[in-house]
Amino acid sequence: MELPSFDMILFLVIVGFAAAFIDSVVGGGGLIAVPALMFTGLPTNMVLGTNKLGGTLSSLTSTVSFLFSGKINGKLVLLLFPLSFIGSALGTYTIHLVPSTFLKPLVVGLLIVILIYTLLKKNWDGSGQQVRFTFARGLATAVCAFALGFYDGFFGPGTGSFLLFLFLMLGFDFVGASANAKVLNLASNIASLASFFWLKSVHLGYGLPMGLSMIAGSLVGSQVAIRKGSKYVKPLFIGITVILIGKQIWDML
Repeated sequence: MELPSFDMILFLVIVGFAAAFIDSVVGGGGLIAVPALMFTGLPTNMVLGTNKLGGTLSSLTSTVSFLFSGKINGKLVLLLFPLSFIGSALGTYTIHLVPSTFLKPLVVGLLIVILIYTLLKKNWDGSGQQVRFTFARGLATAVCAFALGFYDGFFGPGTGSFLLFLFLMLGFDFVGASANAKVLNLASNIASLASFFWLKSVHLGYGLPMGLSMIAGSLVGSQVAIRKGSKYVKPLFIGITVILIGKQIWDML
């Protein structure tokens, strides 16, 4: 296994911290981490697998941090966790059978709808009045958890935004939505990472230094979100969603 130089390790550590800081709150860390790993010269499949290692460590740290803050609805996420996990495993398997490029226009459209809705809706100010679950609403939430897990394993970009939006629609404030979204993101990351390890597409020499710095970045990012609240999370969510839309449009042109 090729080991990175000291300069490369330092580069990955700095980039990993920045990526995890953002990803811990609203997702989108891959926008920073993946290009950085591409810079190392690793094959694309190895880049994606190595990024999942860092992403899993980051989401695990964020989940633990949010757990101690009391922002996670344990009963709800325990029910949804296995659905996201199974969905992601199926998505990662499916990507070897079906090209993911056809999803890009759909993703752009959904992200634009989410962005407009978030900008227009004014009462996500931290009240955190969660909706009461009927059978139909619970079933819809379960289907969304499974579908977003599948999407994360199959394609990925925007998963953090979609999950956060799901919990916003369930009545959580931005910090609560971010906290619960990270738990489901952890489930999909674990399943996808296991698949990449099985495919021998994870480079530990690059992934571990970056992953350790991502632990620090996610810890700092989640703590800032908890202390600053929705006034910090909402602008970051909007900014990352705009960047995701721009990137997906750029890739299609």
